[in-house]
Amino acid sequence: MPLPNSDDRPYTPKNPRNLSRQQYERLTAEIATPYRPLRQLVYVACGASGFIGGLVFLAQIASGREIGSALPNFALQVGVVALMVFLFRLEQHAEARSPKSK
Repeated sequence: MPLPNSDDRPYTPKNPRNLSRQQYERLTAEIATPYRPLRQLVYVACGASGFIGGLVFLAQIASGREIGSALPNFALQVGVVALMVFLFRLEQHAEARSPKSK
């Protein structure tokens, strides 16, 4: 029994609702990575939170209060900010490699 598309013609997706080419490309890019804007928002929010926390612990270290507990917490906040920057840049590079969405 032959497969539905068993001939040698390559499969080309059809534009179902007579969308413009730009709209169709944007929708196909959104299908490939559906939650990219949400992930970027989470990265920015967590990075901002880590930055604010880092400032608080840096002020605590500068004042000389509870340095033993503030230093590891400050290092953790710096790590969170570095991780969020890395993930955000990784997401930006993936967006640049994917088909243009605009």
